[in-house]
Amino acid sequence: MSEYQYYEFQAIDRPLTAAEMGELRAVSTRARITPTSFVNEYAWGDFKGQPDVWMERYFDAFLYLANWGTHILKLRLPPRLLNPATALAYFGSDSAFVNVKSGKVILSFSSDDEDGGEWVEGEGQLSSLISVRAELARGDLRALYLGWLLRVQAGEIDSKEAEPPVPPGLGQLSASLDSLADFLRIDGDLLHVAAKASSPLPDLALDRDEFLAWVGTLATAEKDELITKLVVESDQAAIAELLQRFLRQRSAAGAGPVTSGRTVGQLLAAAAAHARQRKRIEAEKQTAEKMRREREAAAAREKHLDSLVGREARLWAEIETLVATAQAAGYDQAVRQLVDLRDLAARGKGGDFRLRLASLRQAHARKSAFIKRLDKAGL
Repeated sequence: MSEYQYYEFQAIDRPLTAAEMGELRAVSTRARITPTSFVNEYAWGDFKGQPDVWMERYFDAFLYLANWGTHILKLRLPPRLLNPATALAYFGSDSAFVNVKSGKVILSFSSDDEDGGEWVEGEGQLSSLISVRAELARGDLRALYLGWLLRVQAGEIDSKEAEPPVPPGLGQLSASLDSLADFLRIDGDLLHVAAKASSPLPDLALDRDEFLAWVGTLATAEKDELITKLVVESDQAAIAELLQRFLRQRSAAGAGPVTSGRTVGQLLAAAAAHARQRKRIEAEKQTAEKMRREREAAAAREKHLDSLVGREARLWAEIETLVATAQAAGYDQAVRQLVDLRDLAARGKGGDFRLRLASLRQAHARKSAFIKRLDKAGL
């Protein structure tokens, strides 16, 4: 099987300069490079750049996948939007770790499937995940918890270790967080039992009058500084920081992460129990569905046989004609009609079926293809 590797970087907070784009071009002559992105695919060879260094210098998001099962996502945020200590409460081993470089917090998610999994193209994958960064910037910690679950799933955390605070809304994942869980191949049963300790997601909709009233409580100097950052420095992170402050102060008591007291071992045991129950329910549903289809098929079969009553002589004549064609399609149709006649005979309405079948076999004994079809049908 040929190799496939996909690399995509995205710049969000600021575009690349012409000089930076030149630096990237020097590394790859065939990559698609724009002021906000670098994309390259490899069917052979390898990437010459350093993703960690590029995340430190140029980009805010990075996605990598390979057809042998490796999936990697990196997100970069300013420390004022994501406190490194908060990230370290959830991250800390190979599957999910955090680095603080050049005044930036860089989160890394990594998932490996030893079996390789299905072949997945990289194009469009990062666009479905990019909103995770904006959610983190808003103070939503669910992505961090998913990283912790990934570590649990990979066996990187001791079973006696306590679970970190569970953020609200874990059972109500956004489209981007759902895509993240899928991209990282987080076990659905593990996520389900983890979400049981998560409070409902608070209403994040913004009311203009409410926000305006809150802004009015800010000091004039602080508002002047904020406007200057936005206009002069194009500091988009300042908007996210302000929104995070507003949402944090607006949130009702208890709407933040909660400490559950569960251990890793308890979560894994609960997930295993849920998986067993889910599989049992699914098996019962499949059995019930199979029985329903069988009943419907049996009813349809009976209706079909009822329609043949009184037409037996005509069917035998048609069978003789079909066999005489010495063609595969004719043989197949003849066998289907013989099966109908056999089933009619079993109901006591088919006449002397066995004698007529034996006569038919004798008359066409040289037609081996037809005889094989009879044998296969049990006739």
